[in-house]
Order: sequence, then C-alpha cells, then structure tokens
Amino acid sequence: MSGADASMPKLDPDLAVKLQPLHGEFRDVMLRNLVVIQEKRDAAKALSPVKRRRIETRELVASKRAEEADRHHIHSVIALCGLPYRDPGTGVREHLREYGKSSLAIQAGYLKDPSTGRMTPQGLPYGPKARLLMLHICTMAIRQRRAEIEIADSMSAFIRDLGFPVTGGDRGTLRQFKEQLNRLAASRMQIGLWNGDAATTINAQPIRSFDIWLPQDAGQRMLWSSTLRLDTEFFESLRQHALPVDIRALRAFSQSARQIDMLLWLGYRMRSVSRRYVITWPTLMEQFGANVARPRKFKEMFADDLAAMKDVFPTLPVELGPDGITLRPCDPEQVFSIGRKRLT
Repeated sequence: MSGADASMPKLDPDLAVKLQPLHGEFRDVMLRNLVVIQEKRDAAKALSPVKRRRIETRELVASKRAEEADRHHIHSVIALCGLPYRDPGTGVREHLREYGKSSLAIQAGYLKDPSTGRMTPQGLPYGPKARLLMLHICTMAIRQRRAEIEIADSMSAFIRDLGFPVTGGDRGTLRQFKEQLNRLAASRMQIGLWNGDAATTINAQPIRSFDIWLPQDAGQRMLWSSTLRLDTEFFESLRQHALPVDIRALRAFSQSARQIDMLLWLGYRMRSVSRRYVITWPTLMEQFGANVARPRKFKEMFADDLAAMKDVFPTLPVELGPDGITLRPCDPEQVFSIGRKRLT
C-alpha cells in the first residue's frame, strides 16, 4: 500500500469503489465529496435510533408536504387534556384532567371475557399506544364520515397502520396494543365544553360496540369484526372538535406519551398565537408534569422534550426562559407542514 493510500480516509465499500476508475485531479475532487458523505454517515451511526428517526422525519416533513393519507385527527379535548402517562394501577378507576375551558373525565370499565364468560375489570387506558389507537380510530371516523367505521380485520394490519412492527411475546406490540385497546373499549368518557356562558357535558362510551379480545399469535386473525361503532354523540363532537396532525411527525415521538401530548398541544396553541405569549412554569407543570414531583426535574424533562420537538420542527418559534415558555406568532401550516381541512 502506498503512502497516499495509507493516509486516505476510511470509506464504506460502496463509496470507495467510486474512486477506483479515477485519477489525478478528478480523484481528489471525488475524494473530498465522498469524505463529506462518509462523515455524515458516521455521525448518523453515532446517534441513538430515536434521535436518528427525528432527523429523518425532519428531512421528510421539510421536503414534502403532508398528503391526505398523512393527515390524521383526534378529538381536541382528548388531545389537550390527555390520558394518563403511566399505568395508574388497578386501584385507580377514574382520571380527570382540565385544560382551559375543556375537561375530560375517564372511568375504567369491564369487558366480557370469552374464556370465562365473566365481566372482567379493565384498567384506565394510558401511555403512547392508547393515544395512537385513539388517534387511529378518530381518523377512520373522520375519513369515512360516519360513526360506524371499517377498520383493518387482522391484528398485524392494524398495528402496521400505526407504523409499528408486529411482534409477539410478553413484551411484543401485539400484547401491548391488545391491552390498551381493551382498556379503551371498556372505558367511559365525559367531555366537558364551556364557552364562558354555557356548558356542555357529553357522556359517551367512545367505542360503543366492538369484539375486542385479540389473539397473541402475530399470524392469527383477530377475533373481532371489521366494523367498529362509535358513540353517536361522541362522533358528532369529534366532527366539531377534530384536531389535525401529521402522522409522519407524530410517529417520531411514538415512544413518549408526554412528547405526543406536547406535539398535539403545540399544534393546537400555535394556531391562535397572534402576539408574543408567555406560559409560566407552574402552568406547564400542571399540563405536562404528571408523576413529576420536583419543579427542577420537570424543567429538565420539559427542556429535553422541547429539544425533541425542534429536532423535527427547527423553525418552531418557541423559547424557554426563566419564566416559562414563550410562543411567537407563526404560520402553523408552514411550521407543521399540515393545515386544517374543512370537515363536511
């Protein structure tokens, strides 16, 4: 090996082969370009899978506006008030959250167990997968424009629609989604709306009817019908209060319930910011600080979550300061690459 070859930067085989037919000045120019490419590759390899996914999502969202298939919806009250972040435990049967003029109360319910014939208590839905399932169900209702909707008739297809791999076992996605789907199907929700003069409370069991017990085997067909029926009043409220979200961006935060909530919250709030607006740390902690006792710890977590948002949306006009978070006016369709479609 010559001295020049010994000092040449190490390139991946597919890059190194491009140098073989070149000589002299052309080789030097090509080498400089390939070194830049190699450095970017090496930097990407050093990133965690989560960080890499955010960067890839940023490039995707920036280069291509959301298509109709990317536009998903969720009820804005569910998005803003939120489900529990973690499993509250079998002894907790109710969850109550309020945001501004909106309120959400959830009561855990029961499902009929086909193996015993008995009504079996289900816990409260929680975590990122419950949120993604609710988003998927609301999206299908909006797209099909009716309370009785058609959904995927195999467990594998249902999970893949959400952008997850299909895996079995105790820690696989099949078991995790089954548990959250059972909890959602059994739960009852009360959605409270207030405009300052009048208040409305919607009593609903969002999933009105559904055969929900699912097989463990990834290759086995689900034990459910391909039809899911939503509560009529919940469906009408969803049509009036549907919050759009780009599923491509949301998948980048699918591992974190708090980050999903933050993305939905920012997408909602940035639509109404007409001037510089500060939201204080106590207000932020009340909104996103469930299960966090110490304000200092919450501030660190919130800063990390906001940095994750900016990994995907680098032009997001928000800043952290000693008083809280500052929101500045922007065009949310430009920042988030998705607009509000008129629902008819």
